[in-house]
Amino acid sequence: MSNLLKEFQDYLAKMNQYEHVVTLLYWDMKTGAPKLGQDGHVAALTHFSTESFAMSTSEKMGEMLDGLAKTEEYDILTDTWKFIVKEMKRDYDRNKRIPADVYAAFVQTQAQAGNVWLEAKEKSDYSLFAPYLQKMIDLTIEMTGYTDPGKEVYEALLDQYEAGMDSATIDRLFEDLKEELIPLVKRILSQEEQAACPVFSGYFDPNGQRKVQEMLLDYIGFCKDAGSVGESEHPFTLNFSSKDVRLTNHYYEHDPLSAIFSAIHEGGHAIFEQNVNPEYDNTVAGSCRYMGLHESQSRFYENILGRNQNFWLPIYDKLGELLPLFQEIPLEDFYREINHVKNSFIRVNADEVTYCFHIILRYEMEKAIFRDHVPVNELPALWNKKMQEYLQITPANDAEGILQDMHWSDGGFGYFPSYLLGSIYDGMLLDTLQEELGNVDELLQNGQIKKITAWLNQKIHWYGSTRKPKEAIRSVCGKEISAEPLIRYFKEKYTKIYSI
Repeated sequence: MSNLLKEFQDYLAKMNQYEHVVTLLYWDMKTGAPKLGQDGHVAALTHFSTESFAMSTSEKMGEMLDGLAKTEEYDILTDTWKFIVKEMKRDYDRNKRIPADVYAAFVQTQAQAGNVWLEAKEKSDYSLFAPYLQKMIDLTIEMTGYTDPGKEVYEALLDQYEAGMDSATIDRLFEDLKEELIPLVKRILSQEEQAACPVFSGYFDPNGQRKVQEMLLDYIGFCKDAGSVGESEHPFTLNFSSKDVRLTNHYYEHDPLSAIFSAIHEGGHAIFEQNVNPEYDNTVAGSCRYMGLHESQSRFYENILGRNQNFWLPIYDKLGELLPLFQEIPLEDFYREINHVKNSFIRVNADEVTYCFHIILRYEMEKAIFRDHVPVNELPALWNKKMQEYLQITPANDAEGILQDMHWSDGGFGYFPSYLLGSIYDGMLLDTLQEELGNVDELLQNGQIKKITAWLNQKIHWYGSTRKPKEAIRSVCGKEISAEPLIRYFKEKYTKIYSI
């Protein structure tokens, strides 16, 4: 190892200490800090984020990256460190252009907006959040102007979350889905009476739900020694390294399915992070940066596996032990309920088919914000109009409408399309998995879900951020990205369930 590489690694280790504190502060803000303690956390988070950012854009960092990029240094690097140097040089050149005061303002506003969003949602009062949303939009535009000069803002945002992806490709994929799924959903809903699912009602003890989550995470392959669980208003997953991955959930006393499928979904994210090559820890090669690829894993567990009746065969009795009301619900009825297609207001509780429309709506909203420059005060009406267009329902209030997601409060514009891109990748991964491992129904019937997890570990998780999404899908599936396998999956599954 050269002296320069050793110096660079020591510098990264110090920078990672700041990032560790930032991650811990964010975790505590969302899971434990009292309301009156939030301001102190915001101030500390802003300080440590700014310090980390200053190190990442310092002259010293630039000198080391330039030195490591020189032929005599670069040629003796391992492939991993070649990737790290190349990616960090790209990030450095982009971030160096952001003024320190602009970055600090972004971090501070981001934290403040998150707290105000939560209050606005609780009160169903969009007017509280609107000024902060405007600030986040303005700061996002300003930041993007520095990081991606000359590039259309929303195009740059999409690329930040799913490198190599563009709106032309997303438009094509989403149009293919709309063309096939709109008539499919109409056919399904026309069968509503004969396909009625049982009503899940009653009290489901949150402590029992927590035990169910523990059971499910263990079942699908989450490593408890390298992870932990908390509670938050909106479920999420974050990680410090592959050895410390944390997820949250939210428990509703009269809606156990929400927490059940959030557990499986966030568990999919966490399993991804726990199984990245540990050599990549605390570098840009680790913790997958591509949100569509990440969502493909959470949604593969949640939908492709978790909404398959065979997933539950080996563990349904255990579910009934932990939440006794499920003892009164036959597995066949449970299966129908977790695949009950209906137009609903809340994205995270939507069935996997109409969920596609929830994402298309948000994608079109973001294009309206950044391309059509729709004023912030007009966004709730536009949201409701699109809900009516795609789902034939209109929210009664902002909490079940435009305020339901936290993403825009932290500047996550461009993230939403990743959810549906992840499902599109899942259709392709399912085809390939069955070619290589055999029928998924049989694997699940036999309780061999960890065999599927091992396949995903090997094919996707191990590589972390070292392969961009299009490259990863091409490598695993041998094909370019297409919505056709997902459409076929939906048609085969739901025509059978609804006898249409």
